[in-house]
Amino acid sequence: MIKYKFMEFEKSTIHDLKQAVKYSDHSTVSTMIIKKQTGNITLFAFDTGQSLSEHSAPFDAFVTITEGRGRIIINQTNYDLSQGEFIIMPANIPHAVQAVEKFKMMLVMIKE
Repeated sequence: MIKYKFMEFEKSTIHDLKQAVKYSDHSTVSTMIIKKQTGNITLFAFDTGQSLSEHSAPFDAFVTITEGRGRIIINQTNYDLSQGEFIIMPANIPHAVQAVEKFKMMLVMIKE
């Protein structure tokens, strides 16, 4: 189950990246913090065992792990990332996300 929400974060204010999205039991929580025609920034919190099924996007996407460890699958290759690591998912290539344990990530997609 994915829980989506958009939050208006106050500008010119310091925010805690780890606290900006909260875990929910048996769910994936998605909080969009910036949504523009030119791109989005979305925070995710995955409970253990949760996932995003394989899909593709027409733009490159930057993913960084902000807490815990997560698995990013790009074109059927597994990449296990830990807090502070990032990966770029290429445009038009199938990718998926799996939570081998609870983790949080930030997704940045800049549209062309």
